[in-house]
Amino acid sequence: MIKILVIHGPNLNLLGKREPQVYGKITMEEVNKKLGEIAKKKKVSLEIFQSNHEGEIVDKIGKAKAKYDALLINPAAYTHTSVAIRDAILAVGIPTVEVHLSNIYAREDFRHTSLIAPVAKGQISGFGMDSYIYGLDAAINLAQAT
Repeated sequence: MIKILVIHGPNLNLLGKREPQVYGKITMEEVNKKLGEIAKKKKVSLEIFQSNHEGEIVDKIGKAKAKYDALLINPAAYTHTSVAIRDAILAVGIPTVEVHLSNIYAREDFRHTSLIAPVAKGQISGFGMDSYIYGLDAAINLAQAT
């Protein structure tokens, strides 16, 4: 069975309450439920993890190599700042899909640079919850191809 690790970065636990004009009214629980439904239909195993702490995310990725076939990650604010998360993804070498609810390129200039994108197979942003759905499909396809 294909195993996908889903990581939600900082402040995504506040979805539905935080800046709904940017992120919508969807909650992280609703995102997770939808991903779980899709995974069940496609007979894929998911582990879902959220942390506001960079080191916890790095540790989780660091232990992913032998456990997971792909990584679906919304690094949130760490997208633009975390060399550590970038290096962890590079080190484990599992296919990675980066997702964002908002279009990071239509926002503040500092959000236009992703440190994660160069080590991910691809990036999907700007489609709200659908970014996660498209990202999960991409992660499954990548896992099946390896």
